[in-house]
Amino acid sequence: MHEVGIMERTLEIAIDRAKSSGATTIHRLKMRVGVLSGVVPEALNFAFDVVSEGTIAQNATFEIEKIPARCHCPQCQTDFQPEDIVFECPNCHRITSKVISGKELELSSMEVS
Repeated sequence: MHEVGIMERTLEIAIDRAKSSGATTIHRLKMRVGVLSGVVPEALNFAFDVVSEGTIAQNATFEIEKIPARCHCPQCQTDFQPEDIVFECPNCHRITSKVISGKELELSSMEVS
């Protein structure tokens, strides 16, 4: 489960940022996770519960914003949300590899005091 490693690094970054701003408690963390990122949100939630214990984020609320896949068809200039793992343009039916969102994996915000 690579989500534990991802969460360890994310929490390390959050704690470093919080401490550098003089905060002693992290109240909320929010991550943006794309459906194509390869990360399982439920596993990330579990990893947060385990990894945050004993840290300044141990009682924090953890939120995940799921980012849907969006693709672009260079043939007909259409942006679309693919229906499955084959990114077929619904307009011209060409297959594209141009992904414009859905691969995100980022710590997008946090609340500290």
